[in-house]
Amino acid sequence: MDFGILSGDHLKAASDLGIPLVGVGLLYKKGYFHQVINSQGRQENVYRDIELENLPLTLVKDEFGEDLVIESRIQRKRLFLKVWQVNVGRVKLYLLDSDIDENVDQDFREITKYLYGGDKDTRIRQEIVLGMAGTNLLTKLGLNPTVYHMNEGHSAFLILELARELIEEKKISFKNAMSIVTSKTIFTTHTPVPAGNDIFPIELMEKYFKNFWPRLGIEREEFLRLGMNPKEEMEPGFNMGIFALKFSGKKNGVSKLHGSVSRELFGDIWPEIAANESPIGHVTNGIHTCTWLAPNLKELYNKYLAPYWQDNIHLERTWDRIRNIPNKELWDAHYSRKVKLMKLVRENTINRLRRNGMRYEEIMDIVSKLDPNNLTIGFARRFATYKRGTLIFRDLERITEILNNNKTPVQIIFAGKAHPQDIEGQDLIKQIHEISMKPQFKGKIFFLEDYDIEMSRHLISGVDVWLNNPRRPMEASGTSGEKASVNGVLNFSILDGWWVEGYNKENGWIIGKNKDYDSYDVQDNEDSQSIYDTLENKIIPTYYNRNDGENFSNEWVELMKNSITSTGWQYSTARMLMDYTEQMYIPLCNLYNTYYSDLENVMRLNEWIEDTKNRWDNIKIKQFDNLNNVIMDAGNSIEVKCEVDLQNIDEKHILVQAYSGKVLENRNIRRYSNNRNGKRVER
Repeated sequence: MDFGILSGDHLKAASDLGIPLVGVGLLYKKGYFHQVINSQGRQENVYRDIELENLPLTLVKDEFGEDLVIESRIQRKRLFLKVWQVNVGRVKLYLLDSDIDENVDQDFREITKYLYGGDKDTRIRQEIVLGMAGTNLLTKLGLNPTVYHMNEGHSAFLILELARELIEEKKISFKNAMSIVTSKTIFTTHTPVPAGNDIFPIELMEKYFKNFWPRLGIEREEFLRLGMNPKEEMEPGFNMGIFALKFSGKKNGVSKLHGSVSRELFGDIWPEIAANESPIGHVTNGIHTCTWLAPNLKELYNKYLAPYWQDNIHLERTWDRIRNIPNKELWDAHYSRKVKLMKLVRENTINRLRRNGMRYEEIMDIVSKLDPNNLTIGFARRFATYKRGTLIFRDLERITEILNNNKTPVQIIFAGKAHPQDIEGQDLIKQIHEISMKPQFKGKIFFLEDYDIEMSRHLISGVDVWLNNPRRPMEASGTSGEKASVNGVLNFSILDGWWVEGYNKENGWIIGKNKDYDSYDVQDNEDSQSIYDTLENKIIPTYYNRNDGENFSNEWVELMKNSITSTGWQYSTARMLMDYTEQMYIPLCNLYNTYYSDLENVMRLNEWIEDTKNRWDNIKIKQFDNLNNVIMDAGNSIEVKCEVDLQNIDEKHILVQAYSGKVLENRNIRRYSNNRNGKRVER
């Protein structure tokens, strides 16, 4: 549930692979805003009605042939929702629409109008509709999912609705209901910072749920604590990410590093275990390759890769034949994308500057310097401060020298929107605009207005280098670099998100070092210097090491091939979805069917869990043959022994593990290893 670009790719991959998924989201009639950059470089947010008749949408009908209308309640008021259907290949996506005549309350009609619009009140209503009404929709349609996958915390209220249904239909306790719900839910977190999760104030939760928690059979404080860190007081409020993590049978970050960061970030949720043992795994994000691969490159791949290669995108061997493509053919295909991008940049720039009153001659002087033969760097993403969109300008004198070398010219193209409420992000856009208008940067730096999917397709296939410099480790995954890579565009990125896994020293370049910093200023200085050094000593010389009589570098094209072959298979949604299926969907289905589909089994299991918890603190462990001060040679095995008195806990329920590492002064263990092949306890 909850849909954006990545979720759309997820559904497309499900259709390709024949995996039975169904999606639920909201139909935003105004969509995301259109971006206008004024003469001062300020972002203006313009909303326009989406022309629904031009979209592949159909209204879902009920059994009488009438438009299906779902009824829900918010603060005991009736809310009506129409349902739209999108066929994503073999997979269906349902979108809920509150902007209908049946809703007399204008506030209700506004719920599904604006993406990221409104205040906290609007936001919590959107999430109630998505999570709770969305769950009811599936029931109304006769669907009974075994597993619910929550994509970020926006849909987490579905947990409450599933619990309510079980309590009222099966007449079971809240505790038993929540254990069943947990066996059916997966939560994927996409943020590496606590503030990235929606947090609703206590008074807002009371406003919307004061009549709901009695239906669960629990009191106010117990309800509110569901979404709170066990170690904190009632402030700052109900955290949707924490709530989802507590009551999901499987949870994951979206890259290996992000999984590790998430385990530490949310470690307090499981205070009984070390933070790095928190039950959060990872599935690295991917892209739907055929959506983001440029058409002419797709034709080229069809010519040289094995027949039906698109059916095996997730296999490494599928991409080996990329090396059979003659360098000139690959470069010519890439160059044609650069020509198309230059046309888009020219038109976008002329339209923006003319609207803002710049003289025609000055505009023409700026755009005349665009050249597809020049090394072209692209930076396009949401403008949030942690993504450091202006980092490359930290030393203006040095970047001036780099961009204005007549023998090795470089041009940089920026694009992206800042959140309507993110003033600091909007300030970054203004700063780039102001720099681009300086005499030494005119015709060297461009900012494209109103970044969207179509523009993204041109950028990720039409630049030579994809620049990505977030503040490590705050990039959860990042997929724009994956889209660029499959098009032969080389990544130049911080070792964060997916690039930590994707970089192999022969398929792009890294910025900075693989380490954390205590000072943002030191980090920014080191990373910016790394950008300049790498551009001057590696990227620019390689790009301009051109063949005699040719407009390309064989060395560069070989790097392009390395990039495509090393990342094309590994960072596809086909691989991603197979990981989800094998690591999460199927194991959770098996868990539910084995232990939680029968109510008697559920109650017995919960009784056993409670009994074991009550006895756990009485377990006695006696160590002997202590290994203190023993010198061991690397590679040798050691035997560890201890005596365990289980205090009437059945030994068949116990697995012994050896946990080792350096004990720090605070008694935490660093660089732990966990040997799960222990023997059963001998009593």
